Amino acid sequence: MNDLTIQEQNLIRQIRFETDKRNMDNISRTNAYFSYFKNNRDILWAFLASMVSRNGGWNMCDLEGSIFRELLAPEYRKQLFLVFERANWLIFHDVYPQLLIYQYSREMNRPMFHLLPYFHVSSFIQKEWYKYWKEKDRFRLMTALIINEQNVIQTPVIDHPLLKKRVFRSLMFQFQDWLHFSCVLFPTTGGEVYGASVNGFRSLYKRINLGKRLANILFHPRLFPHFFEFAEKTSHTGSRNDYEQYFKVKTGIKTPILRMTYPIIEHQQNISNDWSKKRKVPSIWMKYPVKHRNPIHLTDWYIEKSNQLMLLLSFHKVFHLKKWE
Repeated sequence: MNDLTIQEQNLIRQIRFETDKRNMDNISRTNAYFSYFKNNRDILWAFLASMVSRNGGWNMCDLEGSIFRELLAPEYRKQLFLVFERANWLIFHDVYPQLLIYQYSREMNRPMFHLLPYFHVSSFIQKEWYKYWKEKDRFRLMTALIINEQNVIQTPVIDHPLLKKRVFRSLMFQFQDWLHFSCVLFPTTGGEVYGASVNGFRSLYKRINLGKRLANILFHPRLFPHFFEFAEKTSHTGSRNDYEQYFKVKTGIKTPILRMTYPIIEHQQNISNDWSKKRKVPSIWMKYPVKHRNPIHLTDWYIEKSNQLMLLLSFHKVFHLKKWE
């Protein structure tokens, strides 16, 4: 850092402080992404991240809700929570400094991306920020950020030997993956939900494809105002009631709120390796938008899946089955 000006050194310290402060838990991350988007409307990825982060919180709290507490063993629920939390934390740790450096670049009216290496971000995304500064292609940058952040979590989370064995190869995870119970939802205050189901979570390509499909839904000209209204109007608590409060038909599934359910997790950050030096970026990854093979309006689907979960729970209780672990 000796070759940096005093101003730049102070900026790096400030960015590290801001990132750590807002990376406390799922609530603080979700709010930070949305607040950033409101101040930087051209960075579409920030709104996508805030809405996907909401889903992360809902998934975490589902684990302690009325269904999964009965179906899953405590240790397995803890492992799943830590998967969500670790992936959330790693993405924020990587991307928030990028967002702040762009914001400072705008304020100073000159690119400050030479500071990006001090935050160990990939050479792939460094090039994309320079490209964006020149060309202002919002959708290309959003796609590049989707690619970058999914690659960031691939080795430390998805390919982690212990998590592979205990979580991703477990019968319950494969069962949930097969039935598409895990779904990224974009609600509206009119009681409708849109989105896409997560299938093949361990596949890097499928997660990138999902991210692009979700972005295509979120920024659809007709739908975007409704999603933004929901985000503006609805505080993120982690409870499914955040959006079920707007439903005309209630599912009856109860989930708690995040900050009354989980402690703050202290994370250790190892210096991340540059994934883009090991993995090439196929041209298909940068292709946007993508086609939807399934309907994006999921209100009826969501109610049906909720009923299936309730039926599964009843079956589990009638036959006094052991909790999955």
